[in-house]
Amino acid sequence: MVNTQLFHTAKGALLPAATAVNQHGAPAYALSPRHQLAQLAATGCLNQTFYAAAESQLDAVLALAQQVEPAFVAKTAIYARQAGHMKDMPVLLAAQLAVRDVGLLAQVFGRLVDNGKLLRGFVQVLRSGQLGRKSLGTRPKKLVQQWLLSATEQQLLNAAVGTTPSLADVVKMVHPKPTEAWRAAWFAWLIGRAYDEAELPPLTAAFERFKRELAAGAVTEAPGLPFQLLTALPLTTAHWAQIARDGSWQMVRQNLNTFARQGVFGVDGMADLVANKLRNAEAVRRARVLPFQLLSAYKAAGDDVPAKVREALQEALDVALANVPVFEGRVVVCPDVSGSMSSPVTGHRGSATSTVRCIDVAALVAAAIRAKNGDARVLPFENDVVNVKLNPRDSVLTQAQALAAIGGGGTNCSAPLALLNRDKAKVDVVVFVSDNESWVDARRGATQMLVEWELLKQRNPQAKLICLDLQPNTTTQAAERADVMNVGGFSDAVFTTMARFAAGQTGAEHWVGEIDKIQLDPQ
Repeated sequence: MVNTQLFHTAKGALLPAATAVNQHGAPAYALSPRHQLAQLAATGCLNQTFYAAAESQLDAVLALAQQVEPAFVAKTAIYARQAGHMKDMPVLLAAQLAVRDVGLLAQVFGRLVDNGKLLRGFVQVLRSGQLGRKSLGTRPKKLVQQWLLSATEQQLLNAAVGTTPSLADVVKMVHPKPTEAWRAAWFAWLIGRAYDEAELPPLTAAFERFKRELAAGAVTEAPGLPFQLLTALPLTTAHWAQIARDGSWQMVRQNLNTFARQGVFGVDGMADLVANKLRNAEAVRRARVLPFQLLSAYKAAGDDVPAKVREALQEALDVALANVPVFEGRVVVCPDVSGSMSSPVTGHRGSATSTVRCIDVAALVAAAIRAKNGDARVLPFENDVVNVKLNPRDSVLTQAQALAAIGGGGTNCSAPLALLNRDKAKVDVVVFVSDNESWVDARRGATQMLVEWELLKQRNPQAKLICLDLQPNTTTQAAERADVMNVGGFSDAVFTTMARFAAGQTGAEHWVGEIDKIQLDPQ
């Protein structure tokens, strides 16, 4: 007699069996190579995360970039840089194009390497030997030369901050041949060769004068240079106030505690000036700041940073979350608060490790969706759904902090859907924010999450499921299909993609299809 418990007739649609295992060894669905590459590019920072070592991320990216067509590699790099605001991954993919399709690299180089820090990173990656060579090659060398010969003085000075390699190393490596006298003098100044100071461009000449005046004990204004070039000098509080006054939005955000230590906020009017700069909506948008970076700045701000400045960071956070969609119908958002979400969102980077964890970002996204969709139901989960009461009158930041304070336990991605099924809930959009490393609900065949989703769909045939992954993992608990989208990242571009999917405006491949729509410049 056949064992009917093993071979009972399943209800509803026949679901696909899991095709892979996740980092816990539990059943999961493998994403396509294109989707895996996009996932790594949008979330990977080439640093150690809870599950993935930096080396394994690098190996995975290089292997995937070989599997997909070069044009998709280029489009993914453009998305990662321009929409995802990533830094390491666009440079790595640009270097991979230098090995695989240098003509295509020439088409997209300016869209990927758009500042001096990325230029130095591109050179470092190519010369590291990780891509099978230690030289730039003729065409990449010319692209680097072109950047150096077309950059403004301000761009060059910004690029001169940093090492491994330094900009001086790059100049010595590629030997640019300037036709302008000021640029020839500037390169000579940079690499320590003889130059005519009269030929130096204005900011660099002002820097040299400023150093001499400081050495002579004169009181003088600091030139408008990257402040890292000035910090080795004996600056006064007035100089630091000027740096804060003249600095870029991003620089000011990143150095609030430094300004507090240097007495800047004790200067009359400076607290108001800095607060107004931080809350400026157009400046926030122009800075391409990620919401979690504002959360990081808020969490890192010490007691000596005035309250009005910290409040301005909250206002800036609201601007950065402007693209959070308003979904039609009944919305459920499910932030993962399990133990694995305690990992820093940008990975472990030694002393530079972010204080913002994946759970903080998941909570922030959940609170923001709830703020835009007032009746949204929030179901944080770990081993099971965690009961938490949120005050809708609280700010997004306050609600996010309440959700992030839960933390711990295993990962059970099916738990919120199981609860909705027990409640026989009517829903239209369900958003998961997780690392997708479910293991508590492991089973043979289809994943338990997909089983629960199919049950929910029997009551809600038009419902859509969005799985937002914050980590560079390459499997999912819900296989991609017409009603399921798997998307990676934590930039405002992800919100736009989610809204388009929920409104039925994306194609068959959803997020990957959106990346594929990016236009490459004709040669």
